[in-house]
Amino acid sequence: MPSWFDIHDAPITSKSVRDEEDVLRAVQIVHTMIDREIAAGTNPEDVFVFGLSQGGALSIASVLTYPRTLGGCAVFSGFLPFDSSSFAARVTDYAKTTPVLWIHGEDDSLIPIQEGRDGVKFLRGLGMACEFKEYDRLGHTLAPHELDYCERWASENILSEHGEEGLNVRNQIS
Repeated sequence: MPSWFDIHDAPITSKSVRDEEDVLRAVQIVHTMIDREIAAGTNPEDVFVFGLSQGGALSIASVLTYPRTLGGCAVFSGFLPFDSSSFAARVTDYAKTTPVLWIHGEDDSLIPIQEGRDGVKFLRGLGMACEFKEYDRLGHTLAPHELDYCERWASENILSEHGEEGLNVRNQIS
């Protein structure tokens, strides 16, 4: 499957990625984008990184290795793109304070729901706040109700950080 790293099998699992260096090269591209936003004046805690499938895998890997606390990360039908035992040492203390939402469909045949459960278990084992949301009869897709839930989750994180005034400013900007 064409991607930012080579996948040679399906269903996709954390063992599908054969070269962590490929993942880390892609992570550096995401870090550069985040760095540009922060340099332009965006508060790091206002930066949220979301992704579906391989994008979810890249999102969580990017957040876990970023040297600052971010506003949050949402993984939709994703997986950990690394061997969790070796990667745990790369996770920054800042990342451990970034909230994570992991959403997965029970009928996902491309990335089995167990990959989501294992990812959440890994994150919680690091002491991270991670909410896991499972949907019955949802396959490998991004449904409107998932996006609605994610929007509420992100809004709650913004409110907890900045209060009502912070949310009002964001609504005016967007």
